[in-house]
Amino acid sequence: MTEGDSTYLMKKYFMAFLNEGPTRDQLPEEAAEIQAGHLAHMSKLADEGIIQIAGPFGDEGTIKGIVIYAIPTLEEALRITQMDPAVKSGRLIVEVRPWWAAVGSVLK
Repeated sequence: MTEGDSTYLMKKYFMAFLNEGPTRDQLPEEAAEIQAGHLAHMSKLADEGIIQIAGPFGDEGTIKGIVIYAIPTLEEALRITQMDPAVKSGRLIVEVRPWWAAVGSVLK
């Protein structure tokens, strides 16, 4: 790019919306174990460079958080979301959508 150029190289990511699932009546100890497994799953994916950014929302809405995956296909994104202990238990259900961003984008 040259100075003043507004051309951006775009890359496709996959954004996952972590929604409240239908099964949230676990005992506190079980819910804590599920959450620990969820965080371990997320940490593993982040360490592998698959998760670019993730985090919970700060309100009591039904969308609990988001994750942005750098992964080649929607099918692969769906596969790894189904491996999450919180999804397996029904505490979360996940909606994954393709999302485009400029290469090198950062939060400021």
